[in-house]
Amino acid sequence: MVEHVRNVPHDSLSAGDTAELRSLFDREYAAAFGPWEPDAPYGYAPADVHTMVFDGAELVAHVGHQIRTIFVGSATVTVAGTGGVLVDATRRATGLGTRAMEHAQDAMRANPFVSFGYLGCRDEVIAFYEATGWRRIQVVEHCVSWQKPHEIITTRDSPILIYPVHSSLQEWPEGEVDLHGTPW
Repeated sequence: MVEHVRNVPHDSLSAGDTAELRSLFDREYAAAFGPWEPDAPYGYAPADVHTMVFDGAELVAHVGHQIRTIFVGSATVTVAGTGGVLVDATRRATGLGTRAMEHAQDAMRANPFVSFGYLGCRDEVIAFYEATGWRRIQVVEHCVSWQKPHEIITTRDSPILIYPVHSSLQEWPEGEVDLHGTPW
């Protein structure tokens, strides 16, 4: 039984929190990508806030987000760039991902400067995000390569989803997206 969910600022992670994050991510990704690093998780942008779902002392689900102002066409938009969404393989399809996402969305709403959650994902997980309130948008996105930091990557057909953080801000601006950094 899941006992608790915590939203933890990155700078407030305890040594135990960091060890639990490393264990969760390494179980899933270490063989392919090496060990998880808190300040450069597999080369992606690190989270400012970690939503962590624990079963007792064991971390079983995580959602991270980083606050960043990006360009969308000629507009600037402050987003909660979302990544590191992961549920322990033995506990998938139990509602933990939804619970973690709901708490992450609560943390996003607590920041008055954030207009939207923003994420890129694989086609296989779009339905999960849509079920938790995210909606897919069609945009051209420019970002810094997480593998080659001096290279800009432009994508046109990758799944990009947004989450309106404040109900009064439903309209995503028109134009190409410049993430001003690596994706999450």
